[in-house]
Amino acid sequence: MYKKILVPLDGSTFAESALEHVRKVAREGEVEKVFLIRVLEPIIIDVKDYIGADRARETEEKLEADAKKYLEKTKAVLRKEDMHAEMKMVVDGEPTAKILEFAQQEKVDLIIMSTHGKSAFFHWIFGSVAHKVLANSPIPILLVPKRETA
Repeated sequence: MYKKILVPLDGSTFAESALEHVRKVAREGEVEKVFLIRVLEPIIIDVKDYIGADRARETEEKLEADAKKYLEKTKAVLRKEDMHAEMKMVVDGEPTAKILEFAQQEKVDLIIMSTHGKSAFFHWIFGSVAHKVLANSPIPILLVPKRETA
């Protein structure tokens, strides 16, 4: 039923809880690809002004390198479990828009993601990425609640 699954990750254990559901869906179906995506939001201009352009660039480069390493490791784990996993790094973007854009470009059949991630407090104030994806996605979504991540 589901051939292509998209899994947005932010490096948190909360976000990773979605991977167990990916495994279950893959075992029970004919999944051809699992896309792992990581969207890095840019450092806001006020912060760049405060810490300086060089330090901001170094910080962004380190965040990008760490995210890429994390996705590579996660991809390797899934491939050892005989899943065809691919990764996509998106630098400088609003997570909801980039997740939905990628899902449509790749003709994803299902998005599996956790309801909470690394930036839970920020999104508690401004609205969660999961909620925005759910509200705007034409693609089915399996949301993994926080209580399953304990």
